[in-house]
Amino acid sequence: MRSLNGRELADFIKERQARQVRALRQADHVIPTLAIVQTSDNPVIDTYVRMKQRYGEDILVEVERHRPSNEDLFSTIIALNDDPSVHGIILQLPLDDESQTQEAVDLVAPAKDVDGLGVNAELVPATAMAIDWLLAGYNVDLLKQIGIIGEGRLVGAPLAKLWKTAGRNVTTFNRNSDDMKARLADMDIIVTAAGVPELLKTEDVKSGAVVVDAATSAEHGKIVGDVSDALYQRDDISITPKIGGVGPLTVTALFDNVIRAAQKTVVKD
Repeated sequence: MRSLNGRELADFIKERQARQVRALRQADHVIPTLAIVQTSDNPVIDTYVRMKQRYGEDILVEVERHRPSNEDLFSTIIALNDDPSVHGIILQLPLDDESQTQEAVDLVAPAKDVDGLGVNAELVPATAMAIDWLLAGYNVDLLKQIGIIGEGRLVGAPLAKLWKTAGRNVTTFNRNSDDMKARLADMDIIVTAAGVPELLKTEDVKSGAVVVDAATSAEHGKIVGDVSDALYQRDDISITPKIGGVGPLTVTALFDNVIRAAQKTVVKD
């Protein structure tokens, strides 16, 4: 088994980001700032917010956490859009009232939409960028049959859009696709992001395949992915580890977008 360790790549990129932030602070007097807007109480969400806060501290990006009520969500986003000191805004999904999601995501100013989820977003979605970085870092050939399980707004949909736009041969499945199991066996690359523990089993994956588990769900108090334990026992595939696969690179990609957004605000003489 070849392990696709995103943490090693993230550490390399993180060093470059720290230099960029120092330049923004010292030469341009700009303090890159990310605002996280969260309306739901969820231990999985809290874990990822803390991860972003720690990352920001490491590279000297300011991270603000906003906890508006459902009634104040839209006014909070508008205020952050209008605040020139804030360069990036993300909505920590899922929202407490999921019926607000699309309107709220689209309300974020396109230049500040560092998750890249709004209809007019100017930046590549962070998780899609992270998976693309991960496979590029391990020299995985994307000119092959690619299967993406899950069509959610955070992973499946933006990744499929990114790769299809680049001319990749992508097939998308939702967790209930009737022919999913039969067709997965033909895929050279499988990215799963359905949030269903043990969904992807060893009989679904052919020899030589590359498997990226980008799912997160809570089970018995732990954050788990979609891949069954049996897949990790195989020595004929490449696969992301249970910890340190896509997650670290997703945070890295998010902060790359924050830095880019901050750089665009610099006024040159």
